Amino acid sequence: MVHRDALYRLVQGAAMMSEYRRWFVPGGTYFFTVVTHQRRPILTSEFGRKALREAFAAIRADRPLSLVAIVLLPDHIHAIWTLPVGDNDYSVRWRRIKGLFTRAYLAAGGHEGVLSVSRSARKERAVWQRRFWEHTCRDEDDLKRCVDYVHWNPVKHGLVRRARDYPWSSFERFVHLGEYSATWGGTNPCPNWNPPE
Repeated sequence: MVHRDALYRLVQGAAMMSEYRRWFVPGGTYFFTVVTHQRRPILTSEFGRKALREAFAAIRADRPLSLVAIVLLPDHIHAIWTLPVGDNDYSVRWRRIKGLFTRAYLAAGGHEGVLSVSRSARKERAVWQRRFWEHTCRDEDDLKRCVDYVHWNPVKHGLVRRARDYPWSSFERFVHLGEYSATWGGTNPCPNWNPPE
């Protein structure tokens, strides 16, 4: 038999789960997954990469962030940022990056996905999914797991056999820093950790 207080906590927890909440830690380190609308493979095209690079440069000039690790896949990005002390406004940064990317990408001849009635009513473009996934890194072990996941991701998706062969990630920087050997990633470094893709 379930104790009444335990049941109450369980029900309260279920009610809170339906409400989407983010954890904001000023000066924190965060792992993100950001996905294109309808998972369209637009990010690794030449003008997709250029538009994203320019969007990141613009936002970093206006709202600094330390880009710890990143991987750019055809239809999504995994990134780890550390924000300045006292700053927890990653949502504004992602909104601006998405907006700057969208304008540059479409201006360069990129095409958007199918516009839904909802997107049309909100005057939204069909380039990115509305939301993004965020995970606050709690400690050094958690951060290492997130960094490993970022660099393993192209192997996981079958894009390359070895992490070092993927051109659009921060893997080489970590090799130069001595965090990885050039042959790192022969097996999944975080088999029990599955953030959203």
